[in-house]
Amino acid sequence: MLASTKLTRRLLHGEITYSAAKELETNVLHALTYPDQQDRYLQGLLQKSHIIEAVVAHHLNLGSTRYHVSDPREWLSGTFNVCIPIYVDNKQDPSFLLRLPLPHRVGENVSTGNADEKIRCEVGTYSWLQHHCPEVLIPRLHGYGLSTGQKFTSLNNLPFVSRLFESFRRYVLKFLGYPIPSEYVVHKSTLRESLGVGYLLIEYIDTSRGKMLSESWDQGRHNPQLRANLFRSLSDIMLAVARTPLPKIGSFIVDEKGFLKLRNRPLTLEIQGLENEHIPVDIPRGFTYSTVDAYTNDILAYHESRLHHQANAVNDVQDSLFQMAALTVMRAVRHIFFRPDLRRGPFFMSFTDLHQSNIFVDDRWNITCLVDLEWACSRPAEMIHPPYWLTNQPVDGISLGEYEDLHKEFMRAFTEQMLEHPHQSSGQLYSILQEGWNKGTFWYALALDSPTGLFRIFYDHIQPRFSRDHINDAAFFRITMEYWTTHAAKFIQQKVKDKEKYDHHLLKAFEQSPADQRVYQ
Repeated sequence: MLASTKLTRRLLHGEITYSAAKELETNVLHALTYPDQQDRYLQGLLQKSHIIEAVVAHHLNLGSTRYHVSDPREWLSGTFNVCIPIYVDNKQDPSFLLRLPLPHRVGENVSTGNADEKIRCEVGTYSWLQHHCPEVLIPRLHGYGLSTGQKFTSLNNLPFVSRLFESFRRYVLKFLGYPIPSEYVVHKSTLRESLGVGYLLIEYIDTSRGKMLSESWDQGRHNPQLRANLFRSLSDIMLAVARTPLPKIGSFIVDEKGFLKLRNRPLTLEIQGLENEHIPVDIPRGFTYSTVDAYTNDILAYHESRLHHQANAVNDVQDSLFQMAALTVMRAVRHIFFRPDLRRGPFFMSFTDLHQSNIFVDDRWNITCLVDLEWACSRPAEMIHPPYWLTNQPVDGISLGEYEDLHKEFMRAFTEQMLEHPHQSSGQLYSILQEGWNKGTFWYALALDSPTGLFRIFYDHIQPRFSRDHINDAAFFRITMEYWTTHAAKFIQQKVKDKEKYDHHLLKAFEQSPADQRVYQ
């Protein structure tokens, strides 16, 4: 056993020891399978470099221009995507990125079509922002393809005759009062070979356009002037998307005919992340919500599904009681945090994965570009709030005092930008943000967005609003857990057995050679 604690296994972004792995709340057994799956996937793409170059040429339509796939050492592997830099002729810097979902991270092997869904939702966000919020700076999307082989190209990149026809078609539709398609047009290809996977072809953001905020965050976050510029830029983005209230909670997609429609489930990384680990989410594609109650109910349901189905969801009996009590009370107090008059809207576009590496800034921390838009969707106004990472602390470890000071600073910047760019929704959004902070909706919404962080957020920031004594009252947990499910005691016994089985398999996985490992569900 002692020898096993020193053994390491490879994860996607480094190695991990058994002693570290057994302490994690995530399913490490599942994560141990990722490196081999990713190696095979990337090797398959490398073998199709000639197809990638042909696909790029198809979408860009630049005649004799030659495109080159970069060396694999330059490929950028993130959590859910791999980005392949594309070079043009003999230029020293890449000009484009081919961005492909990693099927083993988005649940493609569990729920076929997840990768295409992710692509379609990201394209939908691009199209919506281009039409409604041109001031929100994003990379140019030149085209995209689906695993079916269907390809779409930006109108401006089409061959002359096709572009002329599509432009005339849009003019006629507009004249007759019909909906106008997005700028992404079905573009049939003569390529005999197919990538077999979906992708997006976007422009490469070079250093002249800014750098990722994450590169200067640690050094600059204590600088009041840099923070002020960042907060003003973030406020401008929030105000810009709030200018166009949306009728439903969901994700935009561009359909097979090129029309932009709000008709997909509100896709967030939590949904596909859970599906990828075989945890039922029960929110089907094509499903949207008309009320906040229905949406938050289903979010709580997949938190409960995680507790039911993740093998290492609990550590022991006490941990089971803590989680069951938290989920029971989260349902009971939900109505206190969400206003009845906002139950049916307004809903606004929300960037649910807006972190420091998805934000490009100049040297003064003015935002110059937002990237990675796949998890943006229409959400309740009360679930939109300033980023949780302002204190540089994890979502389940935020210091209330530290964050409160930065929240006030952010709201001052928001007020300044609201007065500078007034519109019908700006004042309403300000009052929602401020009220949400005062009564704790900020923390409730943050808990909903974090499957593993919900419980710490609940006990640190939500329960104290009702009682500071219950955390030390064994009767609270003993009574509350009985209302989470029938036969609660048997459920707890089974979860403890699941954890013991998981721990056994985890130890075996570290004792085996990587080639002998397999997935344990």
